[in-house]
Amino acid sequence: MARVFQVPAGSSRSGARRAAGTPAAPAPAPAPRPGEQKAGIVAGYLAPHPPHLVYAENPPQNEPRSTGGWEVLRWGYEELRRRLRAHRPDVLVVHAPHWITMVGHHVNCVPNPRGISVEPIFPHLFRYHYDFRTDVDLAEAIVEEGERAGLVTSALREDGVRVDYATIGALHLANPDWDLPVVSLSANNNPYYYSDASLAEMETLGVATRRAIERTGRRAVLLGSNSLSHLHWDTEPELPEDMSAERPFNHAQYAGDMELLQTIREGPTSRLKDAVPKHIEATASETKAGSLTWLLAAMGWPDVAGDVLAYGTVIATGNAVVEWVP
Repeated sequence: MARVFQVPAGSSRSGARRAAGTPAAPAPAPAPRPGEQKAGIVAGYLAPHPPHLVYAENPPQNEPRSTGGWEVLRWGYEELRRRLRAHRPDVLVVHAPHWITMVGHHVNCVPNPRGISVEPIFPHLFRYHYDFRTDVDLAEAIVEEGERAGLVTSALREDGVRVDYATIGALHLANPDWDLPVVSLSANNNPYYYSDASLAEMETLGVATRRAIERTGRRAVLLGSNSLSHLHWDTEPELPEDMSAERPFNHAQYAGDMELLQTIREGPTSRLKDAVPKHIEATASETKAGSLTWLLAAMGWPDVAGDVLAYGTVIATGNAVVEWVP
């Protein structure tokens, strides 16, 4: 029954729109002059968003206070931050599972999102005050390239809309200084709820994202914010950061994560086209939301191995911090 809801990228309406003709593509950005750094995607990271990691860091923006915890994953993010700076990006582009849109793909085009983001299941851990800048020109270009590719895309321009905790969590953990502009994309979760891992549309969105980045001349770092295995406890210890209670949900979930990570470590990324759906089936993986597929498709499924910077569990879910450099 689930397969009834699997459809090609776009819809019948968008297909008719393509048949009727689409606007000519804008001219690409000029080539860099000698000494200038080349535009494009300079790195991509699997950057999971468990609110516990932000909670454990005790940043001033987050109201709850902790005594630490989940150090190995947090050390992985420390290394991610060091490497991200070395890439000297102009912008961070993030796709996360919890800005859920049921029709199409939305791109945040609000110039200065501000507010408080609350994790609905763990409000005692994550009440985060955010204030950041959006690269509006790039955001609008992603909308245009998505439409040109036949996707249903929309630009969010409503001030005051609360930014989801997954987007905020991934961005904070990757760049707690918040000194780089951001573009955030929604997760179209029709495939997530109604089919068995239909990821083809996320590949189309990834290609559209790359084209927009190259067209606008940006040096971009991409953040795909999925956890891996996603079965989790329904209760937590009295002290949330009590690491004696932290372990994989079961051996099968852990083994599934290790199989996927071994494929990542061996490369090339093209092997993940088959490995990710297999992992989703075995572990209820959050990669079903498409962030990892979007990330690797945007990078052109590069012929490289991923560098696993850390792996650990959070309330039993598997989480890995991984870098790919094209």
